[in-house]
Amino acid sequence: MEKLVAELKKLVEFKDDIDTGDVVLIAAENPQMLAFAVITDIVRDTTRKDPWWHVSMRMLSVPLQSVTWTLRTDQMCGREIFTMGGDKRFMAPVLVLPDDEGKADSDAPASKINVERQKEGPGLRIVK
Repeated sequence: MEKLVAELKKLVEFKDDIDTGDVVLIAAENPQMLAFAVITDIVRDTTRKDPWWHVSMRMLSVPLQSVTWTLRTDQMCGREIFTMGGDKRFMAPVLVLPDDEGKADSDAPASKINVERQKEGPGLRIVK
């Protein structure tokens, strides 16, 4: 898992912190998988002395699944590989999602992106 996480950190730009609405990349050892999820809620677990959080997310899979994991800050921010049921997992918030050509659109204003995409058309074509 450590080797996989090192490779992911070379390929994907991650944020240092996490917030509701962030897209996270999740890697699991068993079952072996890579998946994306959207954070829907982060609530402090008041039953524990140390800062643990209930992290609710919607897995971007078919069908969509809602899950809640209880994690420490370092675990949900990609600073630490953790285990669930004895299986290693990694989760980190993605900083920038690439556009269709693999380049980040972080410098372009949102309104400009929408206008450019409208000019390109809907992205669908009729195949006969």
